[in-house]
Amino acid sequence: MYDYIIVGAGSAGCVLAARLSEDPTVSVCLIEAGPADTADNIHVPVAFGKLFRTHLDWDYDTHEEPSLDRRRVYLPRGRVLGGSSSINTMVYVRGSRLDFDGWNQPGWTFDELLPYFKRSEDNERGESAYHAVGGPLAVSEGRSNNPMSAAFVEAGVQAGYPLNEDFNGATQDGFGFFQVTQRDGRRCSSATAFLHPVLDRPNLTVETNMQVHRVVIEEDRAAGVVGRRLDETVTLRAEREVILSAGTYNSPQLLMLSGIGPGWLLGALGIRVVLDQPLVGQNLQDHALVPLVYTHSHPISLLVAGQPENVQRFLTEGRGPMTANGPESGGFVRTSTSLAAPDVEFLGAPVMFADSGLGTPTHHSFSFGPSMLTPASRGSVMLASDDPTAKPKISHNYLAEESDVERAVEAVRIALHIAGQKALAPYTEGRHEPPASESDRDLRTYVRRYLHSIFHPAGTCAMGTVVDAELRVRGVSGLRVVDASVMPTLVRGNPNAPIVAIAERAADLIKGVAPLERQPAAAVAG
Repeated sequence: MYDYIIVGAGSAGCVLAARLSEDPTVSVCLIEAGPADTADNIHVPVAFGKLFRTHLDWDYDTHEEPSLDRRRVYLPRGRVLGGSSSINTMVYVRGSRLDFDGWNQPGWTFDELLPYFKRSEDNERGESAYHAVGGPLAVSEGRSNNPMSAAFVEAGVQAGYPLNEDFNGATQDGFGFFQVTQRDGRRCSSATAFLHPVLDRPNLTVETNMQVHRVVIEEDRAAGVVGRRLDETVTLRAEREVILSAGTYNSPQLLMLSGIGPGWLLGALGIRVVLDQPLVGQNLQDHALVPLVYTHSHPISLLVAGQPENVQRFLTEGRGPMTANGPESGGFVRTSTSLAAPDVEFLGAPVMFADSGLGTPTHHSFSFGPSMLTPASRGSVMLASDDPTAKPKISHNYLAEESDVERAVEAVRIALHIAGQKALAPYTEGRHEPPASESDRDLRTYVRRYLHSIFHPAGTCAMGTVVDAELRVRGVSGLRVVDASVMPTLVRGNPNAPIVAIAERAADLIKGVAPLERQPAAAVAG
């Protein structure tokens, strides 16, 4: 018996485990389906791609996507302590204040969340109106410093966009370098930051290699979980709450396996309906990237990262290409002057990033492209089987809305304009699978053929529909969801930092303590 059971040791789960176990009078159990985060490739930033489709990855795919010529799109998710923060590109971007204010949920405005962003943060830039030091999560400057990344920033400025030295500062627009969740050149995942320092607490139990199959519901209350560790069925009881932090795909799957979801589907699968909630698993959103890959003859791409001198530099200094996180630099732009905030995030990486990161780099290359931040299209996560080990049916419905196609085409035009700037000339000698032309028809064809996920799913257990403003599942007591699935709309940026802030505030809600004092910062990322 535990007071709190947290399912999923990812970006949110590790935060919750650390914060809730600060009270020595409560007992906390954190459950992770995957193993401990001991694999070397987790902690070497440049090696994140080697984690794809391994035992540390849930290795999901979409169902056949109707608007992408029925392609299936690869969707990696971390299955290890730290979750996807152990396999992601470590980019630290909060998003626009309009994202949080637009949720229209009490307690979740940007000004109310800013103190929680700052509470978690240990930023090497020091304290300011926007940043803090001393928190568990290291936020650092990149240490790879590839010349192509600097050239991309310069090209963005040459194309007419402003220079931006802090995407989490006074404004989001413009081009610059990303800060990353690293400490001394090594990955600082949610597990590294929040969980490892508190593993010796006697009131904290961490169960790895245990996949939860369902939440036990007794008299409309969550009473525990049932799962499997190797060949053993395990039942754990929760005195106070069960908290699902299993992610945008797995949290709704677990709700449905527990009888909370669309009654018609659960009944068809033979699952007893505890609560007919048709919106569980709906409202799925993601950022999709349209990649452009340029080859060149300069031996400076990440193909050289593993050379002995670079390995030695990483081991002794924590610098050099082995610290590369992938997209070292980028920019936020608007496809229309009528927009109130950016709708595109450019990501630039000094490597051949092909086939959703699953392709093997064969040439020195620079890859970049627009990530579409405000999709109108919505998808769903549904059960494909009543077997809890079966993968869910994920349908993102990318480009289902015509407005998404139009914005993607305009974003690719902007990308091609940036590629033509003088600063990038040395690194755009050749093109790998380019658009046939810059006509509307050919760019539409290109977008549908090459667009893929940039791995930012959200929205399937949204506040205001599935959960309330305190993240409690509506209609069932003792059960909350705390992860990206509770976002009503996806933020304009990489979601790891917002997920950490959501979990920080959720911990206070669960503990019943007063929220941190609002800290208004005018025009933040507006």
